[in-house]
Amino acid sequence: IAFFVMYLFAEFDDAANLLAANPDATTISIDEPVEIPKNQHGRLQEPGREEDDELLGTDDSDKTELLAGQKKSAPFWTFEYYQTFFDVDTYQVLDRIKGSVFPVPGKNFVRLYIRSNPDLYGPFWICATLVFTIAVSGNLSNFFIHLGKPTYHYVPEFRKVSIAATTIYAYAWLVPLALWGFLMWRNSKVMNIVSYSFLEIVCVYGYSLFVYIPTAILWIIPQKVVRWVLVMFSLCLSGSVLVMTFWPAVRDDNRRIALATMGTIVLLHALLAVGCLAYFFDAPELDFPAPIIPTHNGTTVITKSQ
Repeated sequence: IAFFVMYLFAEFDDAANLLAANPDATTISIDEPVEIPKNQHGRLQEPGREEDDELLGTDDSDKTELLAGQKKSAPFWTFEYYQTFFDVDTYQVLDRIKGSVFPVPGKNFVRLYIRSNPDLYGPFWICATLVFTIAVSGNLSNFFIHLGKPTYHYVPEFRKVSIAATTIYAYAWLVPLALWGFLMWRNSKVMNIVSYSFLEIVCVYGYSLFVYIPTAILWIIPQKVVRWVLVMFSLCLSGSVLVMTFWPAVRDDNRRIALATMGTIVLLHALLAVGCLAYFFDAPELDFPAPIIPTHNGTTVITKSQ
């Protein structure tokens, strides 16, 4: 031990003598991490490619996925397995709602808000709230349109709730399922395509529908021009979230396939908005039967309703 201690002191003396002879020499501490070049790819990256990789989430997000894969997942038949899909707090949900209502150009919604912890809590309750908002607002709109007509008797249409629920939940689940399968298929054909997980796609679609909740409330206004302006405005906001999220994932594919994919995404989103407006709010007015007014002499008089 004494010999080892004397050897260490001798090494320290030699190092001190060398540092005194050359004060500008570079020293390395074992506590300091060694910097690793960021770009270790085999090929040179094109200008602006790093920013595209940022949008796709191929750096930090990959580390997140690796760390997430190391976590032990409970069996799918247990309650703990499904509890992880709803493990979010109020601040996270509000932050994701704000991100869907105020999309930032050049920013990926999945990378900024979803990838760290995708959830089903927000999409489920957003869809449920939108279902009841559209059904109730549609009934109120029909009531205000025919208010004051003597031949009109208000009858609540509860079937609108089931129709709205079937339409919205089918869109929020079946369209992401089809898109996820398509991206997985194209990923096997084109290596540069980045596939999102099914849960991430459902999360994006669910939060993108939030803007239609206040829009459906404003659709009560019995002015077709106002309604169509609102639907176009909401469609631009929510559609831009989908475009900025999925375009970086398909842009390296065949040009026609990429444009067709984005066109289909926007078209289906527009059909949902326009279909809800046309069916629940702009339905044709009912032709009520003319009232029959009995007279004292036993005859009846049929009045013509306007």
